[in-house]
Amino acid sequence: MKRVILKLSGEIFQGEQEFGIDTLQLKRLAEEITGVHNKGIELGIVVGGGNFIRGSNNPLKGVDRVTSDYMGMLGTLMNALALQNMIENSGITTRLQSGIEVKSLAEPFIRRRALRHIEKGRVLIFACGTGSPYFTTDTASVLRAIELKADTILKGTKVNGVYNKDPLKYPHAKKYDKISYEEFIERNLQVMDLTAVTLAKSEEIPIVVFNITKEGNLGSLIDGTRIGTLIGKEKE
Repeated sequence: MKRVILKLSGEIFQGEQEFGIDTLQLKRLAEEITGVHNKGIELGIVVGGGNFIRGSNNPLKGVDRVTSDYMGMLGTLMNALALQNMIENSGITTRLQSGIEVKSLAEPFIRRRALRHIEKGRVLIFACGTGSPYFTTDTASVLRAIELKADTILKGTKVNGVYNKDPLKYPHAKKYDKISYEEFIERNLQVMDLTAVTLAKSEEIPIVVFNITKEGNLGSLIDGTRIGTLIGKEKE
């Protein structure tokens, strides 16, 4: 791996809490990201906002889907700002780009500028998804990977990979070590948005879904250890 897009689900930021950002979890994430950066990996990070609000599962009665999606984007911005600050505490230079305009806090997403930042060794953090409602941050991570010509997408979650059923509900669920794009889409597996997987398939960008709450997993993946589930071509 040379250039990687890391997708961090919003729920990762909350740690053992039910809501918000857990400081210890944030610090651990920043340390692992710093370790990857120090290995010479060019890194872009797409941040979710599910620890604040999930636009597709809106708990606020009377608030429409479009509005709740934009509220979710603001949640990603809070996570991104916190992560940026914690990474920079380690002396790493970062840049925060946003899918919606918040010029007092972040740059707008401009592809050429993003490429320049990543070529200079800066850690790029992307907030506010694609900037449009109805598109998840999973889809944003694949879109950014295509635009920045990344080798791989790493999706950090709370589960060990892709299962045939939700392993948090079904203890005997089967884990896949590898699954093709086609089978993932056909089985309608829920760990990643189907639009995102379809887009990744069109450009043949591999996705690794793994448990980022387990300390050391991110660094081990970068070093070549087989962890989680690879979503990719039928034959490689």
